[in-house]
Amino acid sequence: MTLATEDRLAIVELISLHGHLFDDGRLDELTELFTEDVVYDVSAFGQGELAGIAAIRDAALALGAGNPVAHHVTNVVITDDLGGDRVRVRSKGLGVMADGRCGSVTYEDVVVRRDGGWRIARRRVEARRVPLNGVTGA
Repeated sequence: MTLATEDRLAIVELISLHGHLFDDGRLDELTELFTEDVVYDVSAFGQGELAGIAAIRDAALALGAGNPVAHHVTNVVITDDLGGDRVRVRSKGLGVMADGRCGSVTYEDVVVRRDGGWRIARRRVEARRVPLNGVTGA
């Protein structure tokens, strides 16, 4: 992949921005993170696909105290250049709840460059509940 170093850094910072905006309750700034027509797939958590920033904001507000108090992202890998200023990004997320419980997810993103900046156009959140994704030695 021939993505410039500056673009790679901008994409990693974009992916990292998610936790800061949500954890700080800065839901009015989600246009810095997502395209207006973003599809946010949280089917793994029983919420289906959320279409658009308003739907994501409304779902976060409806969840209220059920939201994590901390989102941490790590292991960001740009996996595919899809052409036309579109890349596929994979990362890991850790969520810490108010009562101290933790959970792990994998984010599968399509990130696009629009108006000179990178934004998430599609995000699928996959829950991680089974070690080794179910692979066994048997």
